[in-house]
Amino acid sequence: MRYSEGGGLTAERRAFREGIRFQAGGRFAAGEKTAVIAKDLRVSVRSVERWRRAWREGGMEALRSAGPANSPTVTEAQFAVLEEELGKGPAAHGFGDERWTLARVQTVIRRRLRVSLSVATVWRLLKRHGWSWQAPARRALERDEHAVERWKKEVWPQVKGSRRRVGPGSSSRTKPDTP
Repeated sequence: MRYSEGGGLTAERRAFREGIRFQAGGRFAAGEKTAVIAKDLRVSVRSVERWRRAWREGGMEALRSAGPANSPTVTEAQFAVLEEELGKGPAAHGFGDERWTLARVQTVIRRRLRVSLSVATVWRLLKRHGWSWQAPARRALERDEHAVERWKKEVWPQVKGSRRRVGPGSSSRTKPDTP
């Protein structure tokens, strides 16, 4: 990740950027032009335009920092509740088998914690707390090793086929194999 807090700016850097926006706000009130402000503050004209629009609509308060962008959406207390729920197993939550998928965990989080997270965020949340994907501890009892080996030797070579042509080919997509 790019920043020390795992994806966001440090508190000092947020305060620094907020200070630049406040400087721009003072210059908006003085009636200075956007291009001059952008050049002096060493920021893009588009940023100054966006700040000016926010300043017009909400004053200096609109230029204040909104805080870290990546604040955790699930608190430690909520995650403790989630761990308890996951410990009950998927069947306790109405799922047909004993597999926890990310989509199922997402559903439990939405139902129990009333928080809506993407599947990718659920994965990062679980990984951050030491959870990992499930792999079967052993092979299925129904597995027929002899049939698997026979399929690998007889069927797979026919299905796989060759990717290379037998004869010379052409590098042209519009005129393949012209004699």
